[in-house]
Amino acid sequence: MQFSFPDGNAVRINCHDSTALLAAVRQKLRDGQGFAIATINVDHLQRLAEDGRFRRAYAAHDLVCADGNPIVWLSRIAGRPVALAPGSDLVLPLAAEAARAGLPVALIGSSDESLALAAEAMARAVPGLRVALTHAPGFPFDPMGEEAGQIIERIRASGARLCFLALGAPRQELFAIRARDALGDVGFASIGAGLDFLSGHQRRAPALLRKAKLEWAWRMLSNPRRLFLRYAKGFAILPGHVRQAAALRRARRD
Repeated sequence: MQFSFPDGNAVRINCHDSTALLAAVRQKLRDGQGFAIATINVDHLQRLAEDGRFRRAYAAHDLVCADGNPIVWLSRIAGRPVALAPGSDLVLPLAAEAARAGLPVALIGSSDESLALAAEAMARAVPGLRVALTHAPGFPFDPMGEEAGQIIERIRASGARLCFLALGAPRQELFAIRARDALGDVGFASIGAGLDFLSGHQRRAPALLRKAKLEWAWRMLSNPRRLFLRYAKGFAILPGHVRQAAALRRARRD
């Protein structure tokens, strides 16, 4: 499944599901290859349409999976179906891959308190996991600025080989590409609120609502001031992407 933009940049979902993503990460960790993981959702699609720098960074990601049911539905309309692989659900499985390989991880973003609690939760859930670095950047964080460069050097010094980024879009995706290219052998996973869910600083939607595809409604109602406009903008762009997906399906038939 691919999303194309007028400037020629394209974002392709190249991991059909979480199993494929974890297999790719396992191989890259084994080979000592740096990589960047993005989990695309409707909010990202809306931002991608407006921000050329974000498009270029996203297109440079090595592994992209579907984080949001609308993305899954668009893929089905296009005749290129993918499965849901939310970033929040990937934190512990990715950590387990690092632990099995004997490689330390780093946690970047959120707050010092949340990161400390998330590190404890991860260590309990993943035997053998070593968290080599936690760092909560100042606000507002500039992924191209001096502090970002200092964080890259801290990651290098820590020996971490997999770095979880909870910086919010587009900052985490921009930083992931800069840091991947600077370090060469470190993987970066942009997982949004995943660490805050583990720490308990944010409460995730109950399993029943997630099963009913209503996690977005739970999140919006939990923080309407911040999220209502974001979701409204996301839903507004869906008709255009439905038409694009339908065109992809017709082209495939032809």
